[in-house]
Amino acid sequence: MELKPALEAVLMVVDEPATEEHLAKVLERPRREVADALRELADEYDVQGRGFQLRLVAGGWRYYTRPEYAQAVESFVLDGQQARLTQAALETLAVVAYRQPVSRSRVSAVRGVNCDGVMRTLLQRGLVEEAGAEPETGAILYRTTNYFLERMGLRGLDELPELAPFLPEAEAIEAETQEGVPSFDPDAPDAPDSEHADDKTEL
Repeated sequence: MELKPALEAVLMVVDEPATEEHLAKVLERPRREVADALRELADEYDVQGRGFQLRLVAGGWRYYTRPEYAQAVESFVLDGQQARLTQAALETLAVVAYRQPVSRSRVSAVRGVNCDGVMRTLLQRGLVEEAGAEPETGAILYRTTNYFLERMGLRGLDELPELAPFLPEAEAIEAETQEGVPSFDPDAPDAPDSEHADDKTEL
């Protein structure tokens, strides 16, 4: 088999980014040869101005719609329906991304509102996952997933936008809200009964 057409055929059916190691194993070719072929394909698509791109994201390769044609694809797939995260979900996801691993109570403290419902939504969508427990409290910690990187188009967390200009303000907000939000994390040992939870729960 010719390598490039074989790579194209495989990448057309993957449901998550495929690593160079996996592709090399499947096609029984040296990893370096596969890596070079992938980069050549990506360059060829760019030069030809195709409606799709071959990109290295979250440690693997996958086809993506070229950004300038995203509106056409969105119109076709969603048929005018919106399928986006709410503002609350986006804010919660941002806190997890920049402070991970982090407990739900810490996320709630930063935002100043109970985030349990939003966290459950992010877990169900596969954007965050459990990452062990906090030694001091036993509360479950959370981090972003490879699927998050894939959806954001990032190779790794080091490609997240610089947050330094906003850190002082974020730290001040957390300091002001920490005492008012003792524990919204139901996984923490001393978490309040759900029937008596703060009325500020955000769904």
